[in-house]
Amino acid sequence: MTDDLDHRIVDSLVEDGRKSFVKIAEELDVSEATVRQRVARLTADGVMQITAVTNPLLIGYDAVCMLGLRVDKAQLQAAADALTALDEVTYLIASTGRFDYLAEITCRNNKHLLDFMHRRLPKVPGVQDSESFGYLSVLKESYRGSA
Repeated sequence: MTDDLDHRIVDSLVEDGRKSFVKIAEELDVSEATVRQRVARLTADGVMQITAVTNPLLIGYDAVCMLGLRVDKAQLQAAADALTALDEVTYLIASTGRFDYLAEITCRNNKHLLDFMHRRLPKVPGVQDSESFGYLSVLKESYRGSA
């Protein structure tokens, strides 16, 4: 369970993931030890991760798309397990709507993407249908802590 202080700490790190615990403590008027302990708990509990976020289109991955996947209901877990094991799948969510899963696919180029779509994706159990949505540019990317 998170509280208001947890949310303010997360918001501060969303703003600048390299901000020191001392600086966060000063801004929030708490001790550095409190911030350190809270961050340790939030990361250990899976509430947040502190990591570098890249724009794949700017670091040499020229073929990025979102895949909508319809999966046989009896194979949902097997499909999720297989998809998460693929290096090209950088993000996978279960979704509402016409697709069971949405998967972000990051490839070096169109040849790599074609290989993924024709050779690797068909090996995922239970996938009945897919629709791809190619990224032309990233217009907004936000990792908000709290609204």
